[in-house]
Amino acid sequence: MLIEKQLFETRDKVAEAIQVLRDLEPDEGYYVADSGGKDSDVIYALVHMAGVKADYHHNLTTIDPPEVIYHMRDNHKDTVIERPDKPLLQQLIKSGYPTRQARWCCALYKERGGENRFVVTGVRAQESAKRAGRKMVEFCYRGTGKRYLNIIRNWTDDEVWEFHRKYNIPYCKLYDEGWKRIGCLMCPNAGKERIKHAERYPKFKQAFIRAFNRRYQYAVENNLTSASRFSSGEEMFYFWLEEREKENPDQTVMFE
Repeated sequence: MLIEKQLFETRDKVAEAIQVLRDLEPDEGYYVADSGGKDSDVIYALVHMAGVKADYHHNLTTIDPPEVIYHMRDNHKDTVIERPDKPLLQQLIKSGYPTRQARWCCALYKERGGENRFVVTGVRAQESAKRAGRKMVEFCYRGTGKRYLNIIRNWTDDEVWEFHRKYNIPYCKLYDEGWKRIGCLMCPNAGKERIKHAERYPKFKQAFIRAFNRRYQYAVENNLTSASRFSSGEEMFYFWLEEREKENPDQTVMFE
């Protein structure tokens, strides 16, 4: 519950979050990392409720579910859609297909921006064992000068949805269709959901196949190991798509 009655006091998690945002407000304002997911909806609302200075950013990966972009354009009108220098599927041609063990895509596409800023995120401890170790305030380990404020770190899923209902916060309609997490389409960490993504978004599927065909040709031309493992880019794509990898709740790494 967002309001908890304890032995000697009543705890209001919304009021606490707002107070922390006001107490730690930097002179230049916060950099709010807005993914368009349910947790980002909460931090977007909390920062506005706190009345602190902030600017809002969504890192477009170019393989985002269209419904997420529609939701943000309709409901997060002051969020800037930050476009990458190169579409992710073009980068795949030289970088290779991302896997759970080698996710070059997250650093390049989801975690860019916010250098030397205080970044507000929707990371929550309940999401995974890895995130349970996260702190309210952290420094970026990559040495970019970023600090992170995980303002709803201790909130549960139920509390996130309680906040949505209490304050009538709009959210992406994909949640009403059974989606639990929203991230890149066909992300290696999405497990069996990747195949559902391919079925739901055939145009994205064909774009992936075209990129894998070009990756395969690149592998052949450069005598890469993957050229000998597959007979075509399409075969490479289906191997990648259908590889049985355990679902990972850290799908979006930093921001959700």
